[in-house]
Amino acid sequence: MTPAGSELRRTLGVRDAVVVGLGSMLGAGIFAAPAPAARAAGSGLLLGLALAAVVAYCNASSSARLAALYPASGGTYVYGRERLGEFWGYLAGWSFVVGKTASCAAMALTVGAYVWPEHRHVVAVAAVLVLTAVNYGGVRKSAWLTRVLVVVVLAVLASVVAVCLGSGRSDAGRLGIPVWEGASAGGVLEAAGLLFFAFAGYARIATLGEEVRNPARTIPRAIPLALGIALIVYVAVAVAVLSMLGPGGLGRAAAPLADAVRAAGLPELAPVVRVGAAVAALGSLLALILGVSRTTLAMARDRHLPGALAVVHPRFRVPHRAELAVGVVVAVLAATVDVRGAIGFSSFGVLAYYAVANASAWTLERAPVARVVPAVGLVGCVVVAVSLPAASVAAGAGVLAVGAGAYGVRRWTASR
Repeated sequence: MTPAGSELRRTLGVRDAVVVGLGSMLGAGIFAAPAPAARAAGSGLLLGLALAAVVAYCNASSSARLAALYPASGGTYVYGRERLGEFWGYLAGWSFVVGKTASCAAMALTVGAYVWPEHRHVVAVAAVLVLTAVNYGGVRKSAWLTRVLVVVVLAVLASVVAVCLGSGRSDAGRLGIPVWEGASAGGVLEAAGLLFFAFAGYARIATLGEEVRNPARTIPRAIPLALGIALIVYVAVAVAVLSMLGPGGLGRAAAPLADAVRAAGLPELAPVVRVGAAVAALGSLLALILGVSRTTLAMARDRHLPGALAVVHPRFRVPHRAELAVGVVVAVLAATVDVRGAIGFSSFGVLAYYAVANASAWTLERAPVARVVPAVGLVGCVVVAVSLPAASVAAGAGVLAVGAGAYGVRRWTASR
C-alpha cells in the first residue's frame, strides 16, 4: 500500500495519456532509425516494421490489462512484483531505470547535436534542466508541453510524407515488394529490433498509472490509441522515404528524412526536418524523464532504491526528489560522456522489461485463448532481443547480471 499523503495526483485523461505516449514514440528515432534498419533488412524493411508492430501490439495489450488492474506508478516493475515475485519486478525496474537513464542522456545529446553541434553538451544539459523543471511543476504541465511538441513533430512528418509522395521522383518499385526477395530472416529480425523501440513509448502511459483518472478505463483505451497512431505515422514515413531513396539509399543515409526531401527536389525543407528532429528529441526526453522518475519512485517505496526518493511534493503531487535525482544524473552524463554510441544495453533492457510484462499477463487467466497474446509477446521479445547486434546483447546481459547481483547482496545483507 502507498502511505497516506504520498499518492500522486490523478489528473490525466485519455487525451493527455495518448499525447504522453505519442511524445515518446514520435521521438528522434523516427528521424534516424530507418537507416540502420534498412542496412540490416534491405528490401525486408517493411516486413521488419510489421514484426516490430506485432510485438509492440502484444506488449501494449499485456501492459494495458495489467495497468488497469494495478494502477500505480512503476509499470512493469509493479506488475512483475505482484504477478511473478519480487525479484522479477525488481529486474524489470532495474533494466528500465538504468537503460532509460542512458537513453535520456543520449536523447539530450541528440537535441544538442541538432540545435548547436559545436556545443551539444551545453545544450543537452540545458534541455535536461528545463524539462526537469517542467516536470517538477506537475504532470499536467508536462502533458501540455508534450502536446505542443507532438503537434510540431506531426506537422513536420506530414510535410515530409506529402513532399515525397507528391514528388514525381518517387517510385513504388523502391519499396522492396515482394519483401522476401533479397532479405534474410536474420536481417529482418535485426531491423525489427531496431524499429521496435520506436513503439516502446506506450510504457510511459503505464508508468504514469497513478496519475491517470479512472485508470481501469483510461489506460486500456489510451495505450492502443497511441500505438495505432504511431504505427500509421511510421508506415507513412517509411513508405515515403523508401519510395524516394530505396533500401540501399536509405541504408546509406546519414539523415534519412532530410535526404529524402532533398531527393524530392526540396532541399530548402531539410532545415525544417532538422528542427523537427530536435523537437521530437525534446518530446521523447520529457516523456523519458517522466517514466524513469515514476519507476524510481516505485522502487524507492520498496527500498530497492534509497527511501528518500519516495517522497511526493505536498503541493505539486509529483515525486520531486526522484525527478531531481534523475535530472541530475542525466545532466551529468550529458555533460561528460557521449553515450549515443554506448547504449546498446538499453535496447536489450527494454525487451527484457516487456518480456516480464508479458510473463505477468500470462498469469492473469488460464484460458489458452487469453494467453495467446502474452505468449506471442514474450516469445517475440526474446527472439528480437537475441537478434540484436552481439555487442548490444552482451552489454544488456551484463547490466541485468549486475542488477541481479545487487539484489542478491541486498537480500543477503537484510537476512543477516
